[in-house]
Amino acid sequence: MENILNIRNVSKIYQSAGQGLTVLDNINFSIAPASTVAITGPSGSGKTTLLGLCAGLDRASSGTVELNGIALEKLSEDERAAVRNQYVGFIFQNFQLLPTLTALENVMVPLELRGAKNIKSVAMELLDKVGLADRAQHYPVQLSGGEQQRVSLARAFSNQPAILFADEPTGNLDAETSEKIIRLIFDLNRDAGTTLVIVTHDLELAARTGRTIKIKGGAIFSDENVSYA
Repeated sequence: MENILNIRNVSKIYQSAGQGLTVLDNINFSIAPASTVAITGPSGSGKTTLLGLCAGLDRASSGTVELNGIALEKLSEDERAAVRNQYVGFIFQNFQLLPTLTALENVMVPLELRGAKNIKSVAMELLDKVGLADRAQHYPVQLSGGEQQRVSLARAFSNQPAILFADEPTGNLDAETSEKIIRLIFDLNRDAGTTLVIVTHDLELAARTGRTIKIKGGAIFSDENVSYA
């Protein structure tokens, strides 16, 4: 089975005041389809930068990022956006919902971009799955943090992504709400057969995935598979 993601000799160097700051240094790993992976590490270790490179939100300074068999470094900005829209779902710490759109409309956006059919009914079904069918016409400002994250979850799964990237998905939520969101992420992910990659400093959350990649000082410190025998 082909890997959904291949990272080969990837480095990221930012130029600052005429000097190069190496954030990621020669990263290598692959991820199999339908697997669950956590990327962990201290603040400033490069894990969010790595997530951005994996998802095609940014370009590596060197090396190759292959997503679903597509070499991202060869693509233009528009072509990478098209790949993201077709294959990738996102969940962010700060939700990133569009404030002028209702919950339902936020979930419909990726479907509209893909030219999907029956987008309203599909979006409503997803909101129902995350327990928010009765909040469909509410705007983000009218929703709690946990409700906003559930809307972003429904939106992330709306285009049936091959791979879902979650960047500190519970970072802005209290413990009880976090637990509900985590359960939803894994339940939706299992039902959809999506590959799940979570960036987190929460080791309990990382322990729920099948594999943990630890980043330290811009390099892979350890890469461990967990067996659920």
